[in-house]
Amino acid sequence: MTNTATGTAALATAMAADKLPRLRLAGLHSPLAGPFDLSVAAGECVAVAGPSGSGKSLLLRMIADLDPNEGDVALDGKDRRSFSPPAWRRRVVYSAAEPGWWHDTAAPHFPPGAARDAAHALMPRLGLAPVLLESPIVRLSTGERQRLALIRALALDPPVLLLDEPTGALDQDSTARVEALLRECLAAGTTIVLVTHSPEQAARLGQQQFRMQQRRLVPA
Repeated sequence: MTNTATGTAALATAMAADKLPRLRLAGLHSPLAGPFDLSVAAGECVAVAGPSGSGKSLLLRMIADLDPNEGDVALDGKDRRSFSPPAWRRRVVYSAAEPGWWHDTAAPHFPPGAARDAAHALMPRLGLAPVLLESPIVRLSTGERQRLALIRALALDPPVLLLDEPTGALDQDSTARVEALLRECLAAGTTIVLVTHSPEQAARLGQQQFRMQQRRLVPA
């Protein structure tokens, strides 16, 4: 009887965990934007559109805890405050519209091992030659740097991706390649919060769609 009860309790706990949102925002705000309330399941994409300067990037940076903010943010039911900032940002990965690079080439951003292997596997899928890892960053096009930044984020295999205009500098073919890869990520359970200027892209990828209006999210 005890074993049965223990097993039932464990099953109930597991089922409850499965129902937790992957990412939850409650009253997230700063003097510049919000409050934001949002629940996003594993494998779900939230697409946020809106004009430049409306607060879309600010929302992503607040979730990543890169800009001052207040309120509650949780990953799989675990409060953000229980993570160190670096640990949080490895699991809730922010990829900026204008990515930063800390080395002269992209290669040092992908340590040898799993990250470097992931980069070599993903680059051809996004129309990039692996040799670009060793090319000076300053010689890469904006679109090449943007795709490399997405690969840098994906190589961490995070449960949550915060993507700020990941195809803003790309042509139609490269955009289609990125979107196909993001669909695979979603199918594998990755949660994505996507900022885009394209209503069409929002419709293609977003199970939840919002517009940023007066620094607040409103259903699209």
